[in-house]
Amino acid sequence: MKRIGILGGTFDPPHIGHLIIAEEVRETLNLEEVWFIPSYEPPHKQKAHVNSETRVEMVERAISGNPHFRISTIEVNRLGKSYTFDTMKALTDENPDVQFYFIIGADMVEYLPYWNHIDDLLNLVMFVGVKRRGYAFKTDYPILEVDVPLIELSSTDIRQRALKNKSIKYMVNSGVEAYLKEKHLYEDR
Repeated sequence: MKRIGILGGTFDPPHIGHLIIAEEVRETLNLEEVWFIPSYEPPHKQKAHVNSETRVEMVERAISGNPHFRISTIEVNRLGKSYTFDTMKALTDENPDVQFYFIIGADMVEYLPYWNHIDDLLNLVMFVGVKRRGYAFKTDYPILEVDVPLIELSSTDIRQRALKNKSIKYMVNSGVEAYLKEKHLYEDR
């Protein structure tokens, strides 16, 4: 079976932390690819700051140049709130020869009991948890743990820096940085 990682998120914007996590999990678990899945409307967060088309473009720019990364717009195309179970059910139905590894941060590991159809979801994917400062890895669910370099960076931090006209160089790749500047994203207008 093919082994594919899934990294879902709002990606508002995608940053180097996302890329480092995806690459470290891919390499550690010997995955063939990691698919980035931007959500249309995440069920556990407020609405995104920029529209889904813009976030898809940013993810495409962020992952360009890595032949092991690709984007799936399954959730953006579905519209509305995106639940992981619905996404993974569709992906496993479309790809019966693939074992999916769903990558989550330690903050989400603690939240797993509240996920929609969590028990059914565990039959569809293997969860992969990555550490995050301030969160314990306590769960009764089967989770593969992968150590990744701790990067104290978030999309919220990047948006705040852009709003204050501070540099985001090296926090996002150059393609995303150029796009943010070109489109004046997250700036105070």
